[in-house]
Amino acid sequence: MAALLKLSGLIDAINEWLGKLVMWLVLAAVLISAGNAVLRKAFNFGSNASLEIQWYLFAGVFMLGVGYVMLKNGHVRIDFISSRLSKRSNAIIDAIGIVVFTIPLALIMINLAWPYFYRALISGEMSQNAGGLIRWPVLMLMPLGFGILLAQALSELIKRVAFLTGHRSEPFSVEHDKSAEELLAEALAAEAERHERAIAVHDRNATSQGH
Repeated sequence: MAALLKLSGLIDAINEWLGKLVMWLVLAAVLISAGNAVLRKAFNFGSNASLEIQWYLFAGVFMLGVGYVMLKNGHVRIDFISSRLSKRSNAIIDAIGIVVFTIPLALIMINLAWPYFYRALISGEMSQNAGGLIRWPVLMLMPLGFGILLAQALSELIKRVAFLTGHRSEPFSVEHDKSAEELLAEALAAEAERHERAIAVHDRNATSQGH
């Protein structure tokens, strides 16, 4: 199990790095999109290559960032149910879901996507639009992205099994297993409570001064 946990840590580190890379891809996509809009509106100039690079980057954000989302436990959950279950129950459900759904899906999609990428790479397939980009880099993102998902799914499965067998204190990689919405709600509730306490203290002081 120690060796598997080391492998899990390596996969997590790679997807942590990819998550930071994806943030820069988002910025690049925004800047290119804004530049295209300015050039088209202000100078009546456009380029198919610059338009296609936008959706290349858009595809890259999703396909390269899928492992990072899973690592941070940011994928879609039914919080209404999972929040009422114990960590052990959630870990068991996660492990079953990874084995039954995530891993088979990733393997199927890699198997389906690889031939499209390989044919485009060998043939040097280009965009059908004049001045467009070569196709294989964006088609490569499909098997690569699902490969990343497969690797992170294996990492998460290792962590869930390690937690269930007592080799790990937490089933997740992050410090908490709450969604961003739950954390925001808790922060707002805490702020509201502090505000109410401040008002109560002010009222007590005003009452004491009145006496």
